[in-house]
Amino acid sequence: MSAAAPATGAPTTPATATATATATATEGSDVPFIDPAASDAGRAAPHRLTPPPYWGDRVGNDDVELVPSHGVGRGLVAFDFPGVAVGTAEYANGPTGATVITIANGARTSVDARGGAIGIIGRYEEFNHAICFAGGSSYGLAAATGVDEELLVREQGRVGWQDLRSASGAVIYDLGARDTGIVPDAALGRAALEAARPDAIPVGRVGAGIAASAGKIDLSRCEFTGQGAAFRQIGDIRILVVTIVNPVGVIVDRDGRVVRGNYDPETGERRLPVVDYEAALVAGEQPVTAAGNTTITAVVTNVKLDDKELRLFGRQVHSSMHRAIQPFHTNHDGDTLFALTTDEIALPPAGSTRLGEQAVNSIALAAVASELAWDAVLEAGR
Repeated sequence: MSAAAPATGAPTTPATATATATATATEGSDVPFIDPAASDAGRAAPHRLTPPPYWGDRVGNDDVELVPSHGVGRGLVAFDFPGVAVGTAEYANGPTGATVITIANGARTSVDARGGAIGIIGRYEEFNHAICFAGGSSYGLAAATGVDEELLVREQGRVGWQDLRSASGAVIYDLGARDTGIVPDAALGRAALEAARPDAIPVGRVGAGIAASAGKIDLSRCEFTGQGAAFRQIGDIRILVVTIVNPVGVIVDRDGRVVRGNYDPETGERRLPVVDYEAALVAGEQPVTAAGNTTITAVVTNVKLDDKELRLFGRQVHSSMHRAIQPFHTNHDGDTLFALTTDEIALPPAGSTRLGEQAVNSIALAAVASELAWDAVLEAGR
């Protein structure tokens, strides 16, 4: 299955930014490809309330026989990025899961980590061959070690400096949306890497996003979200975004409507958390928000960017995501974005400026990637 060929130079609006990334289902396929025209069509979605939280003793990894499975989610987002593949795996007993983005030849990396509850392993800010996302909070960081183990096997055990492969990982807290203590481990991370495919990414409740949720102002109004993805090709430029959306905040579409999270079962409406916060302040009460959150994201491009450009590219995209997630980067979130480049193509020179040629190019690239990040968040919440 391959992505639809882009129409080079054709105008693309933000709401259809994934148009070059998706295709209709191949004949005989039972897994649908996502229609990019429906990217914002989550506003009338039926509720997906999470079950009441359970904080007693729980079944853990040692109590059951764990076998990795590979869900298909709600559908697939196609992409065409040579050398890049994405795989997912889950423990249905959890449920919890892992998602791995692998770059065969490696990619220079910058990490933008914000919020008060960050969970990262590796954090190699120079070069990575894989990024592993997982549930399980800090216990799920073990999934990334399984990715490392498989990368070593693929190098046939060679450990010379030039043969070393590096993988970084980040986790979400998905334990509040389920009643087990089962967490991603090395075997699950390895299974996700082994399942990586170079043409399409499952979205919805799958991989690291299988038990992700949003809108935790009151846990009785919290809704399941999932894994989102978006891809865009403009000429030779490629940009891929993968995100696991698990915030305190709610998901907001381009019309400013809350499409997932903070769902009021009495009225059937979703509302921005600021409404609840302001009402509490007016009443002289302390606003409440549930702990246990985090949105983790990877944005991969093939455009050559120097270290400063890559850092600011990632920062710009990460900052833009506050439009889709409100509030974002709170002290209850550990939001992390990995910005990666395979350094394969150079953009046209931007001309002589006081800041140098990078001034305009990285801004323009990040502006496009920011719209893709919004598309990816919406896919996670549909």
